[in-house]
Amino acid sequence: MKQFQPDNIHNAVLLSHSGAGKTSLSEAILFTSGEIKRLGRVDAGSTTSDYDPDEIKRKISINLALLPCQWQNKKINLVDVPGYSDFIGEVRAAVRVCEGAIVIVSAAAGIKVGTEQAWAYSEDAGMARLIFINKMDRENANFNKTIEQVQSSFGNKCMPLQVPVGAHNDFKGIVDLLTLKCYIGDKAEESEIPASLKDQADSMREKMVEAIAEVDDVLIEKYLGGEEISQEELVKSLKQAVLSGKIVPVLAGSALQNVAIRQLLDAVCNYLPSANEVEIVTGADSKITDVKPDRQSPLAALVFKTSADPYVGKLTHFRVFSGAIDSNSQVWNANRNSAERIGQLFVIRGKNQDPVPQIGAGDIGAVAKLNITVTGDTLGIQDKPVKVASTTFPEPVYSVAVHPKTKADLDKLGSALMRLTEEDLTLRMHRDNDTSETILSGMGDTQLDVAAEKMQRKFSVGVELTTPKVPYKETITQPAKAEYKHKKQSGGHGQYGHVLLELTPLPRDSANEFASTVVGGSVPKNYIPAVHKGVNEAIKEGVLAGFPVVSVKANIYDGSYHPVDSSEICFKIAGAGAFRRGLSEGQPILLEPIMDIKVIVPGDFTGDIISDMNTKRARVQGMNPSDGNNVIEAQAPLAEVQRYAIDLKSITQGKGTFTMEFSHYEEVPAHISQKIIDERQAKKEAEKS
Repeated sequence: MKQFQPDNIHNAVLLSHSGAGKTSLSEAILFTSGEIKRLGRVDAGSTTSDYDPDEIKRKISINLALLPCQWQNKKINLVDVPGYSDFIGEVRAAVRVCEGAIVIVSAAAGIKVGTEQAWAYSEDAGMARLIFINKMDRENANFNKTIEQVQSSFGNKCMPLQVPVGAHNDFKGIVDLLTLKCYIGDKAEESEIPASLKDQADSMREKMVEAIAEVDDVLIEKYLGGEEISQEELVKSLKQAVLSGKIVPVLAGSALQNVAIRQLLDAVCNYLPSANEVEIVTGADSKITDVKPDRQSPLAALVFKTSADPYVGKLTHFRVFSGAIDSNSQVWNANRNSAERIGQLFVIRGKNQDPVPQIGAGDIGAVAKLNITVTGDTLGIQDKPVKVASTTFPEPVYSVAVHPKTKADLDKLGSALMRLTEEDLTLRMHRDNDTSETILSGMGDTQLDVAAEKMQRKFSVGVELTTPKVPYKETITQPAKAEYKHKKQSGGHGQYGHVLLELTPLPRDSANEFASTVVGGSVPKNYIPAVHKGVNEAIKEGVLAGFPVVSVKANIYDGSYHPVDSSEICFKIAGAGAFRRGLSEGQPILLEPIMDIKVIVPGDFTGDIISDMNTKRARVQGMNPSDGNNVIEAQAPLAEVQRYAIDLKSITQGKGTFTMEFSHYEEVPAHISQKIIDERQAKKEAEKS
């Protein structure tokens, strides 16, 4: 495969709302550039990028897909990413390794919440962008209305470079405003500009020329002086304006009909930055910061994705920012301070892996079976270990409990979950000690459903996902004294242990304590640790509903023993019995975890969010405006907000975001407490029967 220099490599990510046609567009680009011989379709499950069984089944993109192609003797590394918000991790990873973005907008549906989010991701990353108005062949396609929406949402810097010829069934091609040439059909045959479009094209070209001239001092003088601006001057100035973010070109076409795809590829090559035109951002702890994006600089390759391939095992995807990496070589992992052996390198196109001898600066590749390297690591050389700034991933907001279906599934569950969380860094897994459940957390229910299906398909681990149990606690509200005498006689040595305990409630959320104030040897010192063990056992299950006991101090102040029949086990039993009796006397209550929630929503949804909060026993702590949104801070019981990610998406049409973290424990209201106790009791009785 031909090797390209960084100035001839363009890395571009396709961003949009789900359903705007990213995958169809990527398929049309591969077909137009000659990389594939026939156009696949999402509905048929035959596209190059959506090859995963879960993607074919759901007809949505789930994983980022690398789709390299060649155009104008340049290499374009196209990255197709999911449009569904649950898979934001794939989007963040792709944005980190691309210089440019193509934001796709449906001419029929217009701007959607996913479009706004895609725009925000690329804005935060400082990316140069193009906008492609897709689906001009669809019913209700309206170019002018879509342009108005785009400019209203993203600003007047979004400037049309093309005018579509017709719409819906009459869509034929586009008029290029730079050249004032008309291109018809999938072959982009030149044609006369239709008379009905001539005035509109002339008017829009005049606005375009003025906008391009305004970003260049020399050109604006020419323009104001009435001088003619050449085609070359316009293109050169437009490129600089796109790189600086002052202009975002807007193109139009149809991915399904493969119309105006050539002009889009031309625009990518002409206006989006090449790999050597963007500075390399190094990590805060990198010893070397001045790195040039060329093959002569020290190697710096960022690992941005790890996947489990059924044939080659662990597959590591990386972007080379500087230097070059060779097949069958050795590199230095700057994050792990360890050498890593490199085997055969691949260029990935969808599910196809083409072996290559080298991946150079600006390019993207993959390698199998690395031992220590994980997503976010930088591969380099030991003498000059560069650390490239890695991708930042959002914190999970939705959790489920994972239950294996069989004993065999249980044995393989841990390793399968580790592989999953290694592939997708927005997935987190932990064991809840209070509820003894394995918890898997992510960005939403769809992502976790896909994770469960992937465990079955890739690792043969069957699981069921349920809402996690709430880790309730129990405590007492007033001091109590209790006595327990363990006494048995059955021939030979008997059993005797006698304990008097004093229980005192401690400040909420404090650890349990144990003390001894026994005097006069009524309980020998060697039996006190046994009493402590008994108390610790009893602490695990309270007397109300069997939840762990917290914030209680247990003090043994008296008791008695038998010189022959007493033993450690007897005092352990007596300690546990006295503690349980003391709990019953201390007016026990149930405690529930309270979460701090911060919700960021457009102002229009504030009332709906507050109303919903009120149904969840939440207390709104404050509300502040921020960047056109409202930030609502509240506290709510975990039991009420375990599915808040789904609720918020429904209320705000996907426009709201939130974070949630544990705050403290509070008493459960009496009517809810009784319901929980009854449910636990019914469950215990059902288990007995």
